[in-house]
Amino acid sequence: MRASRPLIAGVLALASVAVLPTAAFAAPAPPANPNASEHSAVIGENSLRALADEAGIKVGVAVNTDLLAGNGKYRNIVNTQFSSVTAENVMKWETLEPAQRVYNWAPAEALIANAEANGQVVRGHTLVWHNQLPTWLTSGNFSPAELRSLLENHVKTVAAHFAGRIQQWDVVNEIFNDDGTFRQTIFSQAYAALGLSAEQYIGDVFRWAHEADPSALLFYNDYNLEFTGPKSNAAYAFVQKLLAAGVPIQGVGFQGHLDTQYGFPDLQNNLQRFADLGLQVALTEVDIRTFVTQKNNGTYTDTPADPAEGAQQVDWWAGTLEACLAVEACTSYTVWGVSDANSWIPGFFTGQGAGLLFDMHNNPKPQCDALREVLRNAA
Repeated sequence: MRASRPLIAGVLALASVAVLPTAAFAAPAPPANPNASEHSAVIGENSLRALADEAGIKVGVAVNTDLLAGNGKYRNIVNTQFSSVTAENVMKWETLEPAQRVYNWAPAEALIANAEANGQVVRGHTLVWHNQLPTWLTSGNFSPAELRSLLENHVKTVAAHFAGRIQQWDVVNEIFNDDGTFRQTIFSQAYAALGLSAEQYIGDVFRWAHEADPSALLFYNDYNLEFTGPKSNAAYAFVQKLLAAGVPIQGVGFQGHLDTQYGFPDLQNNLQRFADLGLQVALTEVDIRTFVTQKNNGTYTDTPADPAEGAQQVDWWAGTLEACLAVEACTSYTVWGVSDANSWIPGFFTGQGAGLLFDMHNNPKPQCDALREVLRNAA
């Protein structure tokens, strides 16, 4: 080949807030053997990234730059298992511009430098989101026209700064509510006050990003698009309007935050219908959570409470990747974090976890083997 869910709405908006502060780091040295290829010393033929290359897909991971700098096992997993990296937090507005016109590029630059040293592509995340905005912006006394100008400056400045080094940008993130209504944010409200529509708001952002970096593929990214329903239908109709208006949108990202209690989505069908509009599609933030056991001291483990649901997790990991591989326009599959030790899930879903490919000690889980098998079959 190749060739109730609404309950998660409020917390997914904060999915990666509770993380460590970022820090700059030096890129690791290349392999010592001058006769070796760039990656042959560290990347085995059974690694996820090697198998994904054979299958014609990028397999990616969201990266915490502090852990990348300070945890050797974490860094080795990132650099040897994945061919694409996403900035977990260091490309969000509050990090990049903590004070007005004062930019903090170093953490994101360090992530890109490490990716370039290890032959990886970079997904930019995210230019416009209603969360993790700097306080100077959210508490400032700005007029609607001033907010529009600040938005334009941010999008153009950031996209231009990283121009040519980002393969895909999540240009706008999470713009719909689960009932299919357009999310109200300081930016959408500013546009409304100026007599401008939601389509004009999102269209401006995409045009500014494309102007600043014509080489990057520009994505709209959201959660719960995996399931056919009010949200995915509204997003589908909205994207059609953007395309009809000539907006340079080139892709739609399906975050892929799944929970074993809600059932597996009709993912392939939804990927395909957006692809049929002439767009790239991608799985951008995959994790699959379930309820886990507790220790005597009350802390949670990363062991599924129900072994049957643990087995279901493994099947679902395979199913998400199979759905992507079945759609020609899906060439990027990213998981939201390296291991259960640094997952956002336990902090936002009490009693749930075990959502990633590696365990609390950064050792591979059966989920990892399941993805490898899918990639072998695809290749």
